[in-house]
Amino acid sequence: MSVMDNFDSWKQFLGSRLNQAESKGLQEGAASELAYEIGDYLAGHVDPKNEEEATLRDLWNASNKEEQHAIANAMIKMVQNSNR
Repeated sequence: MSVMDNFDSWKQFLGSRLNQAESKGLQEGAASELAYEIGDYLAGHVDPKNEEEATLRDLWNASNKEEQHAIANAMIKMVQNSNR
């Protein structure tokens, strides 16, 4: 099963990668920019595998760049909070 098949698996995957990046000294601003780039790539190149991912893609595509950064930051916070 792919991490893209289940939203909880996807959040755990993102959380794990975020923890790895932070442990290697990645600054918060850099994590935010990386999350934005990942979100932009996923929205444009990866078909959603579940309803949550479809909703995120639709929100992303309906948003301007500033709003997309806010979505990326919210995803980081969601993942951080679920790992606590």
